[in-house]
Amino acid sequence: MASSDVQICAIAGGSGAGKTTLAIKLLDLLGDRGSHHTIDWYYRDLTHLSPGERAVVNFDHPDSLEVDLFAEHLALLAAGHDVDAPVYDFATHTRTTETQRVEARDCIVTEGIHLLGLPAVREQCSLTAFIDVDAKLRLARRMRRDVAERGRTEESVRDQWLSTVAPMHDQFVQPSCAYADRVVQVNEDLDVVAEELLKRLLNS
Repeated sequence: MASSDVQICAIAGGSGAGKTTLAIKLLDLLGDRGSHHTIDWYYRDLTHLSPGERAVVNFDHPDSLEVDLFAEHLALLAAGHDVDAPVYDFATHTRTTETQRVEARDCIVTEGIHLLGLPAVREQCSLTAFIDVDAKLRLARRMRRDVAERGRTEESVRDQWLSTVAPMHDQFVQPSCAYADRVVQVNEDLDVVAEELLKRLLNS
């Protein structure tokens, strides 16, 4: 449980499951009471590697994330302190010199594929959800996002899916579903789910 009156809601699930979509819907309902936080900002800086070396890093393994810093920031938010989160450039696989302020509010909505599999993170959460979506749909969504937003080619997205995304999902992500307070199925209306999560947060 979180260590203060701040509520932390963690939304997990495989790549392309709809985590950000659900997070945004919940944040819209929370209004000024909510802040957005994602572990995607905490990928390790690979400036020391060449572009070719960066391209073959397994970004779907938990070790690709700076979990200690993420957990530290989450604890600060839970204690009512604002944090300056890193800014990650997915096109170059490096951190920028900028930071982004995350304000401590009544509810922190955080998201990421590995959240529920990380004890240092999971233990701080007031409410956890896992979006369970089949691989075919998740790949289609990931393809659209990475090509449009992260400067990727369809071939590179597909190759990465087969080599690391799918195996790491099976090894780390899917098993963490067991820790979810709420498992969201693919056919559920995310607007309705967001309203349910809001009620649970307000009543916890």
